[in-house]
Amino acid sequence: MNGKAGMVFGALALAMALPAQSADVYPTRPVRMIVPFAPGGASDFVGRLIQPRLQQELGQQVLIDNRAGASGNIGVEVAARAPADGYTFLLGNIGTMAINPSIYPKFPVRTVRDFAAVTQVVDVPVGLAAHPSVPVKTMREFVAFAKARKGKLNFGSAGAGSNGRLEMEQFMRLAGIELAHIPYKGGAGAAATALLTGEVDVAFVSLASVMPHVRNNKIKILGISAGKRVAALPDVPVMPELGYKDMKTGSWQGVYVPTGTPRAVIDRLFAATTKAMADPDVIKRINDSGSEVIVSASPEEFTVFMKDQNERFAQVVKQIGGITE
Repeated sequence: MNGKAGMVFGALALAMALPAQSADVYPTRPVRMIVPFAPGGASDFVGRLIQPRLQQELGQQVLIDNRAGASGNIGVEVAARAPADGYTFLLGNIGTMAINPSIYPKFPVRTVRDFAAVTQVVDVPVGLAAHPSVPVKTMREFVAFAKARKGKLNFGSAGAGSNGRLEMEQFMRLAGIELAHIPYKGGAGAAATALLTGEVDVAFVSLASVMPHVRNNKIKILGISAGKRVAALPDVPVMPELGYKDMKTGSWQGVYVPTGTPRAVIDRLFAATTKAMADPDVIKRINDSGSEVIVSASPEEFTVFMKDQNERFAQVVKQIGGITE
């Protein structure tokens, strides 16, 4: 090998070694967590809850960057365009990562293509909540009540393409009922407020957003979209128990990095995040909010889950003939 060839070979070897070397010591500076929603919401709550513990595990400051707007798409795009080095990660949820791809087919970022899934962190169960004025105590009674009043009852949601809207669309098809849709701007909080005031009869809402009102008997939960009963409401049946076997996924959240991030960095972030979620205080506070800590067995498992969720909501959107108000 001549001198010039040796120099080229050495440079290539060094370049190939750099990503692995940098991953071994990752992170060496602060890390940014993009939350694609405004402060005060469910995603922000989860992000700020795990932030201190994640900082301990990574040994670096974790800075929360709220990038709200366009149903979470603004934050998603910022995260997707960030350098694939592990110093920016996204706290994505069911809406941004699984529903939006079917609602906004022209959005340039494709979540399955442009992100590497690291791990799920929580599942925020979604419950069918009713205002006290609705004279039913069980899901069976509600379905019978709704069938007798076709189109006369209404439901609220955070918008045409929201999880609450799609959950209700799926439920109505399975239960054989018809309710009038009332969309609200301003996120899930506006729809929950409408439910509390009796402006709408029912709504699919995240338990984390309404638990104080459930405890004060201001709304009642008839059924929960989850695979098993939740600790905060052990007496409320889950949808599969009630015969709706496909309705078992709530408003989950998880960690993502841009596609191309070195595998060693993904593994480091996976290990740090899963350890943070195993902290007893984190688990207690998540459970008290009506949510549940759920971490993936591996990044590959979370990738499969994410793809399945994308396919599920693509089918729901197709079944209802697209999204309209």
